[in-house]
Amino acid sequence: MPKPIVNIFWFRRDLRLNDNHGLYQALNAGLPVVPLFIFDKNILDQLEDKTDARVSFIHRELEAIQEQLQQIGSSLLVKYHEPAKAWQEILGEFEVKNVFTNQDYEPYASERDGKLTEFFANQNIGFQLFKDQVIFEKDEVTKDDGKPYTVFTPYSRKWLQKFEQQELANYPSEKLLSHFEQDNTRELPSLKSMRFEATTVSLPPKEYQNIVANYGEKRNFPAIKGTSRIGIHLRFGTVSIRELVKYGYLAKDKTWLMELIWREFYFMILWHFPHTTHKAFKPEYDRIAWRNNVDEFTAWCEGRTGYPIVDAGMRELNATGFMHNRVRMIAASFLTKHLLIDWRWGEAYFAKKLLDYEQSSNVGGWQWAASCGNDAAPYFRVFNPALQTQKFDPQLNYIKKWIPEFNDPFRYPKPIVDHSFARNRVLDVFKKALEK
Repeated sequence: MPKPIVNIFWFRRDLRLNDNHGLYQALNAGLPVVPLFIFDKNILDQLEDKTDARVSFIHRELEAIQEQLQQIGSSLLVKYHEPAKAWQEILGEFEVKNVFTNQDYEPYASERDGKLTEFFANQNIGFQLFKDQVIFEKDEVTKDDGKPYTVFTPYSRKWLQKFEQQELANYPSEKLLSHFEQDNTRELPSLKSMRFEATTVSLPPKEYQNIVANYGEKRNFPAIKGTSRIGIHLRFGTVSIRELVKYGYLAKDKTWLMELIWREFYFMILWHFPHTTHKAFKPEYDRIAWRNNVDEFTAWCEGRTGYPIVDAGMRELNATGFMHNRVRMIAASFLTKHLLIDWRWGEAYFAKKLLDYEQSSNVGGWQWAASCGNDAAPYFRVFNPALQTQKFDPQLNYIKKWIPEFNDPFRYPKPIVDHSFARNRVLDVFKKALEK
């Protein structure tokens, strides 16, 4: 029996049927389209927590897509494999003419796609990648000489200028769903079959409209619902960046829009400077003599430093997979400046725990806090946790929510280090490293 002749759309960080650039192009390309998702064993096998909420989130979103597809007589083809091996299986099932997918900019994804480009070329299969998770990518927003920006403010000005000069792209993929291949018999693998279990963590809804109007005023206060928590939906593309940017641009308060531009700035930085995943953007900062005390790192991870705003943040992260952005900065500054622990340790811990983990923003944020990144906080800026608490959690509502033993001196630990001592120590260590 001859194999069906098809095109394939490969879902990755774009788990939606509407306003999906690569999917729109695939559905317009003239052949029936098989919708594909690959649970990548290269990634999943590295996850220590078999109840990792991100896997549950992906599975939940695939179930929603599956339900929509089955209503029109189609279904997802889902593989649990290393991508190269998954594609070998797929080519045994279908005669594939073209593979359509959306661009992913992280170093692992770039390496994977580079290898697959060669593989598909050898099979005479077209491999087409499209821009979908950002408004501007790679080198679309550069200095006048074509070099990448390394400072956010001029980048954001050029970004806005470019955005206002062109019409926002529109990819109504939802109007072409009848072009999917008609086979509604395929089933999703269960979480259990991939050795995962459903999470008990509450997954944030896809809501943001009621947050945007007062975002600038409320976003810094962790005790109130002043942020959208849309991050996980952005991370996995269950919402279109074009929709979010349009909404943010039309709002009177542009603070929320600026956060979306920060995201694109960090995407661009990681693309041009991929070494920053494991080295400081400013190479002289790789000379810092980190203390890397394992016991102190464990105390930080578990929320036992004796600094309530830091501990509340870490406990929120461990319990929910979320940490308020202001508190992320405080916790990161504390680890790198107060405890003199390598920013890479903190970045890796956040990578394990954050539902909305994006490598570019996480690396950028950590290097900012450790003063070793592009456009970073100067090294002599050391957040004072007590002052941060007074400004952003003055009634201690956030702290008391996450540290019920806060007022019990027998149960809540004393500070792991004195603030003044820690500040003087880090200034001395950084100064010595930078004078070499």
